[in-house]
Amino acid sequence: MRTKIITFTVLLLVLVVIAGCAAHVHNIGEGTKSKEEIKKRQWYILWGLVELNEVDTAQMAGEAKDYTIVTQQNELDTLINIFGSMITLHARTVTVEK
Repeated sequence: MRTKIITFTVLLLVLVVIAGCAAHVHNIGEGTKSKEEIKKRQWYILWGLVELNEVDTAQMAGEAKDYTIVTQQNELDTLINIFGSMITLHARTVTVEK
């Protein structure tokens, strides 16, 4: 019985971490041509209803005409969200590849 509870708990934790990893990819122009990355974390409160900081992807891209924007909730964001959800704090990472 104890082994089943431990197995269930581990599987549940794995599913929570895997389900939390999602990404949205937007190609501007022809998309990225190199692997120069600029990352910023976007913060929200009230379960994502109120944005705490503004992440300006155009400023992050600079003068680049072709770049890729990746908005994702990675493993670190998932951990932040698990503990931050008690105070309604959530995070996601915005990456500009140019």
